[in-house]
Amino acid sequence: MKRAKTVMFAGTGSDVGKSVLAAALCRVLKQDGFRVAPFKAQNMALNSFVTADGGEMGRAQVMQAEAAGVEPHVDMNPILLKPTSNKGSQVIVLGKPVGNFEAVSYYRYKHQLLPVVLDAFDRLSRTYDVVVMEGAGSAVELNLKEHDLVNLAMARRTNTPCVLVGDIDRGGIFAALVGSIMLMEPEERELIKGLIVNKFRGDPALFESGTKLLEKLSGRPVLGLVPYFDDIILPEEDSVALARRVCKGLALESINIGVVRLPHISNYTDFDAFSRDGRVEVHYFASPELIFNFDSVVIPGSKNTIEDLLFLHESGLADAIRAFWKSGRMVVGICGGYQMLGVEVKDPWGCESRRTEIKGLEILPMITEMHADKITRQAKAEIRKDHHFWNYWAGFIGIPEGSIEGYEIHMGRSLELPGSGEDLSGIFRITERRGEKMPIPVEDGMASARGLAWGTYLHGIFDNDLFRKWFVAAVASTVGKSIDVKNEVSGYWIWKDEQYNLLAEHFRKHVNVEKLYRIIGL
Repeated sequence: MKRAKTVMFAGTGSDVGKSVLAAALCRVLKQDGFRVAPFKAQNMALNSFVTADGGEMGRAQVMQAEAAGVEPHVDMNPILLKPTSNKGSQVIVLGKPVGNFEAVSYYRYKHQLLPVVLDAFDRLSRTYDVVVMEGAGSAVELNLKEHDLVNLAMARRTNTPCVLVGDIDRGGIFAALVGSIMLMEPEERELIKGLIVNKFRGDPALFESGTKLLEKLSGRPVLGLVPYFDDIILPEEDSVALARRVCKGLALESINIGVVRLPHISNYTDFDAFSRDGRVEVHYFASPELIFNFDSVVIPGSKNTIEDLLFLHESGLADAIRAFWKSGRMVVGICGGYQMLGVEVKDPWGCESRRTEIKGLEILPMITEMHADKITRQAKAEIRKDHHFWNYWAGFIGIPEGSIEGYEIHMGRSLELPGSGEDLSGIFRITERRGEKMPIPVEDGMASARGLAWGTYLHGIFDNDLFRKWFVAAVASTVGKSIDVKNEVSGYWIWKDEQYNLLAEHFRKHVNVEKLYRIIGL
């Protein structure tokens, strides 16, 4: 049986651009008529995604699958590690959690996962023309080589040629690229077929001598000098990227949304859809002194709701969020952030934390309890138009039209406290899960009596154009800003696809694709 051609983007470190370059090549290959799939054996990230069959996988491979024009599947990322603390992670294998492990215990368990990884790769190799692989962190973490499943050991097992990527923006590009090759074993060096210098700023002519020097010292061709860009908007997976999104300056004429930068923040791709709307600025912040600069505050998802709630209480953000809400501005919670809006969060079985319970923000009258079984589903929901929340807003700006599509990833179950007054829960009604219509719809979300605080378990809710349009108008009305909703830019998914085409154009312009194709064997 014919097997796929392969190539791996290995790196000199984390955040050098491996994921983006892999996505770029996926789109280039798609444009050139190849069936292509991404693959990363093991990923560590808090931003994740739920596939059509309910599996959980890393966002980077989802981005690459979107660029390739194929449906994301857990075979593309068979192992996902979601950190729950500085020492431990939830381990997800082929889309399903198998437990929480500290680093030492995970390394003991890891050798059992090699057949899983190789089987996933084999299935992709038998289905696609090309598999674009991505390494993790540095390709030469010497202390981790014994347990390597994702870098050069994986490339050796699959006889995959590698392109070594270095980030010139952080400095030390010669030491990073040449030094990495020097630290490799002879059989590992044989896998490195070319270099890419990424995130270059300035005049490329000034680096011509640098290119020649790199080729002389490494014995490999420099396949590309890829300029830094900030005009192509792509989903980001690694929380290190949030350092580039901190609150710096506020545009008074815009709607300024403050997203709390939780220590265990997850799925902050929920807010990517605002990137294309010139009327909205999203700011990540962790200081209570900043909160009244914003028009609305969103508490995002969290991989450790209890520990992040503790952070809110200890930092003063809990009091600040309550004061912000009481002042008449909108507070929103997504998934873990939704849980935090309640009266209490309990974790009696230690699913996420060693703490068994913690007081919530006491904005919504509900209690959340963590369960061992994790809900991971794509979902479709409708607005529950008879709910008081939507009746409250109907007189101001109307209510959103159409259905809501998103996905659920949560271990918590939230219930409204009895005797809390009028029915506050169930602002949405989930009608489909995994493409299957539900005989009995499930209610989701809750809103405060005044309609200025609400939350949901649905990730991706702002990707829905009409709902996002409603949200911007609702926030504007609470702060007295004038927003022309008729000129709101729609078509988020069309715009998102255009970003991949722009990325491919950037890649073709600055990387020798012909030489890269020869390395791959195309």
